[in-house]
Amino acid sequence: MKASPEGTDVLEAALRAIADRLLSAPSIGREGVNRAKIEVCRELGLDRIPANSEIIGVLGPGEAERLLPILTRKETRAASGVTVVAVMTEPRPCPHGRCAYCPGGPDEGVPQSYTGREPAAMRGAQNRYDPFRQVSSRIGQLRAIGHVVDKVDLIVMGGTFPAAPIDYQERFVKGCLDALTGWRTASLAEARGLAESSGIRNVGITVETRPDCVDIAAVDRMLGLGVTRVELGVQNVYDDIYELVGRGHAVQDVVDATRMLKDAGLKVCYHMMPGLPGSDPDRDLEGFEAVFGDPRFRPDMIKVYPTLVIEGTKLHRWWMEGRYTPPSTEEAAELVARVKEKVPPWVRIMRVQRDIPRPLIEAGVERSDLRQLAKERLRERGGRCRCIRCREVGRRALEGVEPDLNGLGLVRRAYEASGGVEDFISVEDEEADVLVGFARLRIPSGEAHRPEVGASSALVRELHVYGRMVPVGARPWEGWQHRGWGGAL
Repeated sequence: MKASPEGTDVLEAALRAIADRLLSAPSIGREGVNRAKIEVCRELGLDRIPANSEIIGVLGPGEAERLLPILTRKETRAASGVTVVAVMTEPRPCPHGRCAYCPGGPDEGVPQSYTGREPAAMRGAQNRYDPFRQVSSRIGQLRAIGHVVDKVDLIVMGGTFPAAPIDYQERFVKGCLDALTGWRTASLAEARGLAESSGIRNVGITVETRPDCVDIAAVDRMLGLGVTRVELGVQNVYDDIYELVGRGHAVQDVVDATRMLKDAGLKVCYHMMPGLPGSDPDRDLEGFEAVFGDPRFRPDMIKVYPTLVIEGTKLHRWWMEGRYTPPSTEEAAELVARVKEKVPPWVRIMRVQRDIPRPLIEAGVERSDLRQLAKERLRERGGRCRCIRCREVGRRALEGVEPDLNGLGLVRRAYEASGGVEDFISVEDEEADVLVGFARLRIPSGEAHRPEVGASSALVRELHVYGRMVPVGARPWEGWQHRGWGGAL
């Protein structure tokens, strides 16, 4: 039913009254927001509770600074200081074929390895996999719920991106950058040039790939696209399991890909799948220990995706025949807790479990809060995860832990990795276990192929200062960015 002018006036009055009530309160939390909404709606006779995004819409600049922290949904989304925007490529077959556990694919009208029901996959389909439309739509959604979209990390999803035709790769990245700048450019070079001074700054581009699709030519193309991070589908570090699930590559491909990417200055994230056929909890844990401790591996980040049984896969048939059982929720939570105990302080656990809706999971982890379950289990036995994500200043602030300014100092951790040496230099309050920022400095291996990387070169592969996002050029009000820590690093 169309709203009447009177109804519109009442809504606007209610929104203003709620905002004024929140601004006049000495302190207020999320429960206080809900209480203020209900009270005002009763007083003015409004027949529905307004969304936070509607309240945000009536705020002035100074008011927004005060109220955004309590009106913004999903506080953790920007707690690292950057807004992540995922964008999905059009359905294409994997260059290798299909692994035993892999769902989706162009025959089902979705990208390979996706079900089509993941949030990013649905946004892709709704926008016909057009990169400009996907990014523009997502930015609009985030702004509507109160997020400052000022620095964007683009995540290109949909399978092995480097295997797509080169002209498609360039058009896709150009479309993403055009959405950030608001201009329809004629070339990738023009899009990248405009993006360097755009109001929405692109701070990174991530692509996914199989390890055996990484070679010198692919690395050079990725650099030409502006890629800064590569997510490798490693899954495990055992050749016999690769053979059993039909993965089509070997552990050596993982080793080679990791070295080539790091030597070109790129960040490396491993996708890990505990619970694959041929493994067990102890073997999975040993695999994670190798990933963290074996100098051939040592990625910068990991994503942990416990194996799930999805209908239409070979793994589903094995499960139906009683030949395979995936890890349960409890088993997966215990393994993730043990992994968190062992993760080095220079690794970031970016994600735990995939965004697959429960009705599509035939067997496996049944809950969507696996990370929290593992965290609670670890806490019960007196442990704490020391990965980058769990120590970031913005996330620690959400837990009520703030660093002591006088206690902050530079910490340097050096370790061998992929034929070279990594220096992880960080700004930390070690007593409170709070990480404010860090730099990854790499002395490359002797096999680095880029002409600009010589024997005396050192590569800054990452520089990051954490905290609630502070707009570029703006004065920080509750943030840790733009306080000089990046320059110090």
